[in-house]
Amino acid sequence: MNLSDLVVAIVRRLNDASIPYMITGSLASSFHGEPRSTRDADLVIDPTPDALRRFVDALALEEGFYIDADAVLDALHHRTQFNLIEVATGWKVDFVVRKDRPFSIAEFRRRQPVELPGTTAYVATAEDMIIAKLEWALAGESERQLRDVASIVSVVGNNLDQPYIERWVADLGLVDLWEQARAPLT
Repeated sequence: MNLSDLVVAIVRRLNDASIPYMITGSLASSFHGEPRSTRDADLVIDPTPDALRRFVDALALEEGFYIDADAVLDALHHRTQFNLIEVATGWKVDFVVRKDRPFSIAEFRRRQPVELPGTTAYVATAEDMIIAKLEWALAGESERQLRDVASIVSVVGNNLDQPYIERWVADLGLVDLWEQARAPLT
């Protein structure tokens, strides 16, 4: 199984469990910018406890996946993250429970449908990936995150909703990083 197949399989299972989600991280930034390799997939989810239980129970019935049910419940309770491992390949899927803050709520509402082989999936918008990558740059690994931001800006360019980005980078204290990420392009 390759990473693309794994993402499609997980998206189908999230849909079956009625869990809203969006693909984010390197996969989403590669979708909007220049592709780069990654060893995992990142998905933001917004589950109810019952829906998340259905998702985990369905995975427990299948061979080939490792998921820690206790870690899942803890992540839901604390609005953090948990992961799933596809045992044969070691591919990892990080599930981030949507944060309960204005930007995260707005970002999730703006997710957009895209066609993957055999299914429709939801992905974070280019603007929201820029903002999220700037936040990750602030937390660490700034060079790689800023390269991803510059890549998205380079590819999407004038089609970006600049006022939306400017609002959130100001609200989240990311103005300096936003300027730094755009510097190679100006």
